[in-house]
Amino acid sequence: MARPSRGWLASVAQTTRKWLGLPVHDAAGRGRRSLAWSPGNPGAVAAMLATQTELRAKSRDIARRNAWANAALESYVSNAIGTGIKPQSMVADQTLREAIHRLWSAWVAEADAAGLTDFYGLQALACRAMLEGGECLIRLRPRRPEDGLVVGLQLQLLEPEHLPVTLNTSTATGNTIRAGIEFDALGRRVAYHLYRQHSEDGALAPMSTSSGSETVRVPAQEIVHLFRPLRPGQIRGEPWLARALVKLNELDQYDDAELVRKKTAAMFAGFITRVQPEDPLIGEGLADASGIALAGLEPGTMQILEAGEDVKFSQPADVGASYAEFLRMQFRAVAAAMGVTYEQLTGDLTQVNYSSIRAGLLEFRRRVEAIQHGVIVHQLCRPIWKAWMTQVVLEGSLPIADYARRQREMQAVKWIPQGWQWVDPQKEFNAVKTAIRGGLLSRSEAISAFGYDAEDIDREIAADNQRADQLGLVLDTDPRRDPERLSDTTSIPGA
Repeated sequence: MARPSRGWLASVAQTTRKWLGLPVHDAAGRGRRSLAWSPGNPGAVAAMLATQTELRAKSRDIARRNAWANAALESYVSNAIGTGIKPQSMVADQTLREAIHRLWSAWVAEADAAGLTDFYGLQALACRAMLEGGECLIRLRPRRPEDGLVVGLQLQLLEPEHLPVTLNTSTATGNTIRAGIEFDALGRRVAYHLYRQHSEDGALAPMSTSSGSETVRVPAQEIVHLFRPLRPGQIRGEPWLARALVKLNELDQYDDAELVRKKTAAMFAGFITRVQPEDPLIGEGLADASGIALAGLEPGTMQILEAGEDVKFSQPADVGASYAEFLRMQFRAVAAAMGVTYEQLTGDLTQVNYSSIRAGLLEFRRRVEAIQHGVIVHQLCRPIWKAWMTQVVLEGSLPIADYARRQREMQAVKWIPQGWQWVDPQKEFNAVKTAIRGGLLSRSEAISAFGYDAEDIDREIAADNQRADQLGLVLDTDPRRDPERLSDTTSIPGA
């Protein structure tokens, strides 16, 4: 009789375990390997209530003193924001669309309520706050006409410490406050309860004062809450360094301990042994006021040893060949936890080539694009654009008739992130040209991929060509320079 196969026996065993009500998955069992595994399963809100404050404090500490953590944050911000995610109005009327763009460009420089940067700088600051602290609050601050602003609206960025995670109660109107955010019966955000000042600035302005410890109820329409939702029902953000905090802290300690060990070992040049302890040492000088005499060596010294004396020079142990590889593997784990590439985290390009670094960048940029459009544009850029357009219409800065009925049409906008810079631009541009000529890509979309507005580019090209004609210039891109190229260039306007 043939012996049953191992696969058949495994199938029978699994079916038997299922009949008996035993866990089918190994991880669900209580075997020897799972004895120390005591998982918890808090809800999306409860998890943040229990850990957010400590995670945020450790994340900020690591970002302040750890070079690798700071490098990862800077890399992510520069890739996600760069010079800014810029709006392109989709209003059909070209004259009105150009007027909107001119007014927006003038307002960008005045957007910051603190006056430290422009709107695109605020994007970068908000993104960094979201990465480091888990979230960022942007308050819309309407201004008076006498303030003399192009548009009477400014933005104030607040760190999440202004929103108390411990404020959980109910209001007299029946609304619920969870982690400082007020919700109505339908679960909609209706208000944010904010401290007037940062809760950790007690040394400068004690929170014990009535103005510091009390919260102010701010309508939800005036607050833009930026954070990355990881679970359905999540209402507060989690620091992006959370999964790398322990490893980063221990790696920093390990590397520092290795440095101190080498430094300490290198301080001892050698050791002298002698038969009689009272005999003078080689090169021993006179004793100082404390009775301490030091022995030293000078270049070119030839020392005759006394009978019974011996010199043994220090040979500090090397860190070993595995030191660099060990750190490299640990940094790869840290990079994976932080959502960046190993090369971005460490700046180490010794083991990459064109294909490998391009593959890594493509995967990283897919992640960044998902955050750009699903989080930054959706949560930050869209509500600010809507508030700005409404403010412009209320002030009468733009002649938009029947705006209340045409809001959706007038607020239509496309946000264009900064274009990617590739390792080999020539290959990339040739591929783009081929796609345009083959009808697979429009010029507008190709230009948008590089972070520019196609209408601006066309106007600039037309102005350049007109100026060149007026000055009698014949450039390399002018078909008149080489008539045989005319058939190749006319298919691409502006080429």
